[in-house]
Amino acid sequence: MQRAVRGKQKTHRAGMEQVQVLELYEVRYSDLMLLSSSSTSNHSDSLSSPEEELARLQTIRTSIIETLGPKGPGLLSIVGVPNALLLRHNLLPLARKLALLDHDCRKRLLKEHNLGSDVSLKNPDRNVSSFAMQLKYAEALESSSSKPSHDTHLHLNLEPTHLDVNEVRKFQEDEFKSLGDSFKDLGYFMMELGLRLAQICDEFIGGQELERSLLESGTAKGRLIHYHSILDKHFMRQNGRRKGPTKKQANSIKDQAHCLISEQKQIRGSNFVTDGDNARSCGNDMNLWQQWHYDYGIFTILTAPMFLVPSYLAENMGTDQSSPSFDEECPYPNGYSYLQIFDPSKNDVLMVKTSPESFIIQVGESADILSKGKIRSTLHCVRRPVNFENVSRETFVVFLQPAWSKTFSISEYTTEHSVSVGNLCDEGIEHGLNEFAQDIHKIVPPLSSRLKDGMTFAEFSRETTKQYYGGSGLQSNR
Repeated sequence: MQRAVRGKQKTHRAGMEQVQVLELYEVRYSDLMLLSSSSTSNHSDSLSSPEEELARLQTIRTSIIETLGPKGPGLLSIVGVPNALLLRHNLLPLARKLALLDHDCRKRLLKEHNLGSDVSLKNPDRNVSSFAMQLKYAEALESSSSKPSHDTHLHLNLEPTHLDVNEVRKFQEDEFKSLGDSFKDLGYFMMELGLRLAQICDEFIGGQELERSLLESGTAKGRLIHYHSILDKHFMRQNGRRKGPTKKQANSIKDQAHCLISEQKQIRGSNFVTDGDNARSCGNDMNLWQQWHYDYGIFTILTAPMFLVPSYLAENMGTDQSSPSFDEECPYPNGYSYLQIFDPSKNDVLMVKTSPESFIIQVGESADILSKGKIRSTLHCVRRPVNFENVSRETFVVFLQPAWSKTFSISEYTTEHSVSVGNLCDEGIEHGLNEFAQDIHKIVPPLSSRLKDGMTFAEFSRETTKQYYGGSGLQSNR
């Protein structure tokens, strides 16, 4: 059953947290295919469909546009995707494994699989590890005719019985064998989801601006992202300079975990805000994995996240097998994805809730501009779950953007109707939320300060990056 047009919004209280929850509007993959096919063929394929089916599809189309439009949250989820769970389980656990490898081994693996990174992987105090690859539309379109292969290799509990250095290295090489192929398979599939949604939006906007802009760019950027737990960061600080796993290093991991108890209690008391009114997690607080920002491309496609806990902290805590790369999937903390958005129509922060097998698509600022405000970009962040300090978060993201040479014309577009943080501090907002909006305004530069008529996407990207990451040092955790 389809959810309400803009998703369900509820107030949940989990432990000491009280948060407003957004249950994303869900579009079934089969319906996405039908709607995009009818969009590209000017409805010729759907004319023979029963009247009830046409009415159902039109209702979904309208709901998609309202969800992504100026009064919607600016993001939705795609469910019922073939092989989604298999693809997700094949790739996402590798994010943490890569993040915690010694630098030389990781460097060799990334080079072997044509992957890079846009964060400093030598920094042991980083909150996020990101592994990136440019994905080509020509290859994505070619692969879409033959859907993701069933011949994938799930990385099950294949742990070695002891930590001989050579055996561990061989095991690591085996489990990373399909890294590059898995990255591209999932990335290409997600690019197709974005193109399909662009076709549906273009029908509403008029013309083929979004789809054409994506295809003209030639490439999209895929990122495999590991959001570090407190334990991960502690492990990297203690062992970042050591070369490869050693028996002494492995045996110390459990001791390190126990040493973290007092540190984590301090973190709960000083940095993690559990008061319901303050669950908005504003500013550069330690309770944010990723600071508040807008994506500046057209669409951002994300897998629903996976949360992992090291196996020695799970039920098998008493076994002798101990390595930072062996971990187990755990349920969503409190049932949330820990992606947060700010909904200006509600003047509130909402915690996004979605099913683990779904894909999330959110609108970026370029789509907001190109559609002349008919679809809206989403202000968002990623929050650390309170009282789950040893849980890490894994996700895979594909950023769809226009060509660098794409020129933005804003003659019919005014930043007043865009959802810019600079417009959030209107009078009439309650005192607490106004303070929140002012705090966010210090971090997120308003669109009007970054966008000028006639700018190319490359110029807009540079100006946006400069204002987010420039001399002020803001957004360092993104």
